Amino acid sequence: MPIIEPTHSAPPAEMIFDDWYPALRADKLRKGAHHTTLLLGIPLLLGRKNDGSLFALRDLCPHRGIPLSAGWFDGNTVTCKYHGWEFEPCSGQCTLIPSLTQHDSLDAQRIYAGAYPCVEKDGYAWVYMPAAGAGRIQPDDLAKLPPVPELPKFSQKFKSIHLTANLPCNVDHGIIGLMDPAHGPFVHQAWWWRSRSSIHEKSKVFEPIPHGFRMASHKPSVNSAPYRLLGVYGEDFTTTIDFVLPNRRYETIRCGNKWFSSLTTVTPVTPTTCRIDVIGAWNIFLHVPFVLPIVRYFGNRFVAQDQQTMVEQSEGLRYNPALMLIDDADKPAKWYFALKQARLKGTLGDNHPLTAPVTLHWRS
Repeated sequence: MPIIEPTHSAPPAEMIFDDWYPALRADKLRKGAHHTTLLLGIPLLLGRKNDGSLFALRDLCPHRGIPLSAGWFDGNTVTCKYHGWEFEPCSGQCTLIPSLTQHDSLDAQRIYAGAYPCVEKDGYAWVYMPAAGAGRIQPDDLAKLPPVPELPKFSQKFKSIHLTANLPCNVDHGIIGLMDPAHGPFVHQAWWWRSRSSIHEKSKVFEPIPHGFRMASHKPSVNSAPYRLLGVYGEDFTTTIDFVLPNRRYETIRCGNKWFSSLTTVTPVTPTTCRIDVIGAWNIFLHVPFVLPIVRYFGNRFVAQDQQTMVEQSEGLRYNPALMLIDDADKPAKWYFALKQARLKGTLGDNHPLTAPVTLHWRS
């Protein structure tokens, strides 16, 4: 899906580095193939070596700045088009400078292109994006990095789906839209999801968790048709929703031994644009024909509704309007901004905005 660039000067957002972000679907990276993308404003060249390992290089040659993607990748080595410099792509180490002669003292192997840790998980190539000036990450440093995010799964057999959409807004607007509990009956009006007539008061308990907050386990709203389908199993079902910095929303629905889980991320592409990715998995209705295409169809419709709303919102944001957050429906957005600022300042361990469980009330 192409990146949607704003048609105006969109407000930028400060971005959180030193964390993992989904860069590309891993199935795009066949052996010997490479693709380009932007992540946190940084141009990346991603690929898969012949031995199956993934790599993520800064798509700039350290010699003259030409994109390395303009050159060649033979499954083992990335070669710059301008002067033929060769790089081992996982480490970024330069292995050859063709112009050097026996009279030169330069050691090519002391030169490195920018390389980032890249791991395949849940069908995505996840890239660790260090802060500027952090220095090169050595192989021995990988164990010290935070774990790669993973979708919770509760059985060996399940089906899964991946959805994506580009948004013409900064990551902050994308994330608070993701966690907004009151937009469903309006943005997602549909016979299979919500309607205005389904609006009723809700009360949910939220509790602090490391780097985020949790909507505690509760029975899902019956005004959503997909949740009502779980009633066919004749057991009580519950859902838990977590938000974890920098950009992750986990939802887990349990109904006896049946389950559905999703991991939704809102990733900054540039300071003014972002991308939403959804990984979903379930062991519900495994033997019902055409479940996967049906889920993909309605899932894409759902994500497209959020995308269209963000496109329309971006038209209003170009006038830099004064914005407001209200209680209680906007309380999670307030927590997000407080958590983000504490993370950026390095004080998150001492400044969690949610100090104890609290019950929020709203209508949706």
